[in-house]
Amino acid sequence: MGKVNFMLDEDVRQELNALVPPRKRSRVVNDALRRELLRRRRELAHERLKALHGKIEPMTDREIVESVRKDRARPA
Repeated sequence: MGKVNFMLDEDVRQELNALVPPRKRSRVVNDALRRELLRRRRELAHERLKALHGKIEPMTDREIVESVRKDRARPA
């Protein structure tokens, strides 16, 4: 674990202090940040997929299953 300093808007800080006990605040901020980072990763992946749309040939269900099985069989 690492220590990070950052600024919060005053209203956010006040609400955090009012609603979350002192020894639980890091956990709440960490969990919220983790959710936001996941949302951003998904958004980026979605944008990348949209950019590929129309650039690759469509695959049948069978081709997708075969491709996944082949990929899973590769050494790690």
